[in-house]
Amino acid sequence: MTTDAVKQPRGLMALANPTRFLAFVQIVLPYLSLTALALLAVGLWMAFSVPDDYQQGRTVRIMFVHVPSVWMAMSAYMVMVSGALGVLVWRHPLADVAARAAAPIGAAFTFLGLATGSIWGRPMWGTWWEWDARLTSFLVLLIIYLGLIALWHAIEEPAKSARMAAVVVLVGALNIPIIRFSVEWFTTLHQGPSVVRSGGPALAPEFLYPLLVMGLAFLLVFLTLHLMAMRNEILRRQIRTLQRKAARDHRTGNSK
Repeated sequence: MTTDAVKQPRGLMALANPTRFLAFVQIVLPYLSLTALALLAVGLWMAFSVPDDYQQGRTVRIMFVHVPSVWMAMSAYMVMVSGALGVLVWRHPLADVAARAAAPIGAAFTFLGLATGSIWGRPMWGTWWEWDARLTSFLVLLIIYLGLIALWHAIEEPAKSARMAAVVVLVGALNIPIIRFSVEWFTTLHQGPSVVRSGGPALAPEFLYPLLVMGLAFLLVFLTLHLMAMRNEILRRQIRTLQRKAARDHRTGNSK
């Protein structure tokens, strides 16, 4: 075995290099995006083909957008938690990029979850909003997302903003189990878990299968958007580095 072979990074560690990561994204992104769009189309067709629910009627179809949106909102935050640990513990060069890229996408899914939940709640509860434990904790998640986005933009120094944002992300992670278990810990209008629960899913197969397909479609959409956002963030940082280098060279030339 040669020395070069020993030093050559393998597997996921090779993607820590921004250049290798960009090459990986260029190969994977077209296939991933097409698969996401195709699966989303199939999921929407299945969702609109389900029969009316005996209690919720046609409004049951909102579930196929609302529930995957909630799943992705919390999943995006867990990606940010992984990125925060990568910044503070493992010093991974792309950890802050991954966390920062996930924040706007997670905020969008959180807003979509709140909006669809409000639309569903109007005919079911008779109100657009209720200060329910699940709804309130989910609104807090949106506020955390927006606060983190503002924090990243407020601090110019990348290393400093990465560390500060990582600490806030880890503190904000306490809200995730509150969202997940709020319907079990508190008295709430929101229905309990229907898919991941002891005893198996409570949904009938004609509702469960379209929901799972939509959940997988939303996951692929998130991965597509996240890779695109990471690529854009890497390129933005590279351009900023080149601009700063050009400015330093210009000042040095003038001083001479």
